[in-house]
Amino acid sequence: MNIGVDIGGTNLRAGIESGGAITRQNRTLLKNKDSLSSTLDQLMELIRPLTKYPVKGIGIGVPSVVDVSKGIVYNVMNIPSWEEVALRDIIQNEFNLPVSINNDVNCFVLGEHRFGVARKFTSVIGMAIGTGLGSGIIIDNHLYSGKNCGAGEIGMLPYKDSVLENYVCNRFFEDSLGIDAFAAHEAALKGSKRAIEVWEEFGVHLGAVIKAIMYTYDPEAIVLGGSVAKANQFYHDSMIDSIQDFAYPESLKKLTLLLSEDENIALLGAAALLDNN
Repeated sequence: MNIGVDIGGTNLRAGIESGGAITRQNRTLLKNKDSLSSTLDQLMELIRPLTKYPVKGIGIGVPSVVDVSKGIVYNVMNIPSWEEVALRDIIQNEFNLPVSINNDVNCFVLGEHRFGVARKFTSVIGMAIGTGLGSGIIIDNHLYSGKNCGAGEIGMLPYKDSVLENYVCNRFFEDSLGIDAFAAHEAALKGSKRAIEVWEEFGVHLGAVIKAIMYTYDPEAIVLGGSVAKANQFYHDSMIDSIQDFAYPESLKKLTLLLSEDENIALLGAAALLDNN
């Protein structure tokens, strides 16, 4: 059993992975984000009750660039006080347990590969679509982070007048409709013609991301996750139509597209970091 921790800009979550499921999960609202000591104290108090169980280590997913070998996190999203934090050493010194840290989307795809919908595949790309667009990579059953934990940043590729991420995340709906993706989903469910049109356009842009992934990594499967991906019924058809011009149709036929199902998959992936080293 390992402890998995998911650090978000709003919430902190931690739980124990046991038998491929999360047990004894704790959650807290992150407060005083301008104070490094305060946020670290909140993290410690979230983890501490879980360390009384016979756990082997602690895995942590962070929305930032991570020096995986040193356990240092940089410029953590939405936590301004976390510009450069030697998080692994801090947590290890506090609890005297092995600690492994990686990017949160890398934890997401690792969780899907070990415990989720992508268990039977050896090469998988996981995409988390929400505030931004992040990707994690599994190659030959191993998580690939890149030299600087920057592998998989497909969203930063040039696209139209900007980059792919700006067309495949919550921001796209704010720019197109003046509302967030959750509200756009609600509007589409109520039959809003304009909202449905925007979701269909979103599917075309998402198809461009899928083609970029296929040309770059040629995976067996792609897993879509994150809050925006939940509106699959409104973008699925246009997404599929938009990838039909992929240059290698036989490869496209073999691709499996999946939707994430487990809300704890990032916690499970974080816990699995200890066994991925």
